[in-house]
Amino acid sequence: MIIAAADGSALGNPGPAGWAWYVDDTCWAAGGWKHATNNQGELKAVLELFRATAHVDDELLVQCDSQYVINSVTKWMPGWKRKGWRKADGKAVMNVELLQEIDEAISGRRYRFEWVKGHIGHELNEAADVRARAVAEAYQRGIAVPSGPGWNARVETDTAASAALEPVVPEPALVEPALVEPTVVEPALIEPVDLGAPEISITAPELDDALFSLDEVAEAWHSITLELSTEELDRLRLRAQADGVSPEDFLRGLI
Repeated sequence: MIIAAADGSALGNPGPAGWAWYVDDTCWAAGGWKHATNNQGELKAVLELFRATAHVDDELLVQCDSQYVINSVTKWMPGWKRKGWRKADGKAVMNVELLQEIDEAISGRRYRFEWVKGHIGHELNEAADVRARAVAEAYQRGIAVPSGPGWNARVETDTAASAALEPVVPEPALVEPALVEPTVVEPALIEPVDLGAPEISITAPELDDALFSLDEVAEAWHSITLELSTEELDRLRLRAQADGVSPEDFLRGLI
């Protein structure tokens, strides 16, 4: 889908006037007259956009801030044509020449209009408005008219290339299995977990009264409580894990 904005501008309305359609900074066009109305600029912008994209098969989304233009093309024009380009009151339709040219330009085309509120910072609409007004000001000042680069072939080339691009899937037979080295996780890479000031209770046989000054019978089992810092507990767990035993059994082995 091609998304483009179309806008017109007239200083004095009628007065020096301009029109512009805009896709991006590399793809836009503008023009105008020494004396015309804003509605004529709005219609001419739409007409020239359809003419510039006549050779492109993509659907065209026209963003426009003129409800007059949108309603004229999408709602009122079929009735006007049936009445010989006259309104319900029998009066001639204004700007009929531009409307007839638009009617011819949109024949067989895939398109739709989207109304956008003007002058609120809408990116494409603002870009078209700036260029249409620049043309009107150029006619007012009698300087060169900024007409723009016109339709950029890069847009349709990129679209066609994207449509033709198909994913390439390598055949399984051509993919050799990779040798994967086993990953060894060093114990030091395990980050310590802060569990506060832990206490580990162990039950040990045959404790030496001289070492621990315990007034218990030598043959009995004794309970010892150790207070370890988080760092000490982590080292204890790592060493016990390396030996494949619990921290309590590791301590018993040290004793």
